[in-house]
Amino acid sequence: MFDLTTLAVVAAAYLIGSLSFAVIVSRVMGLSDPRSYGSKNPGATNVLRSGSKKAAIATLLLDGAKGWLPVWLVVHWGSAWGLGDGTVAAVGMAAFLGHLFPVFFRFQGGKGVATAAGVLLGFEPLLGLATLGSWLFVALVLRYSSLAAVVAALFAPGFYVLVSGESWSWYGSPSVALAVAVMSLLLLWRHRGNISRLIAGQESKIGSKK
Repeated sequence: MFDLTTLAVVAAAYLIGSLSFAVIVSRVMGLSDPRSYGSKNPGATNVLRSGSKKAAIATLLLDGAKGWLPVWLVVHWGSAWGLGDGTVAAVGMAAFLGHLFPVFFRFQGGKGVATAAGVLLGFEPLLGLATLGSWLFVALVLRYSSLAAVVAALFAPGFYVLVSGESWSWYGSPSVALAVAVMSLLLLWRHRGNISRLIAGQESKIGSKK
């Protein structure tokens, strides 16, 4: 049952997630709005098409941090306020949905890869690292950020289920497992256009110019 404290932290997580750092960083660094070129997606991969690696790295780190921080805070201090696994899962989902549908940017957000990774790291560092490892392997070998995201989204629920036992690194929570599964489905949905272009052989590789 949601009380005022839970609603407050979930709302705060959504507002933090609504900070579109691709747009914010580009404005601060005097770059074009990432929604105006390339894939028009406000994310680190598209910011990289501007030619500024610094802006892309800053976007990647900040988008990841806004997913990680709210979850980490509730995981470490939520129990003092009576906040359990259900709130941890809800906060992670709220930050992720904030990125996808940001209230500050007319609900037109990015695809959520970096923010989802931050949320997973907040849920459990090893879960996040395993998922990031799968993304990094595909991205480095095949140079397709979208394909790496699809593979990571497919692997994340499996990683959680396979390693969610008391004898392993963390104890599985049904609410967190559900949040991981829903985020994975949303990531696949947000990449539906990329999947079509991958099949057609028309998808851009990492580092391609706008």
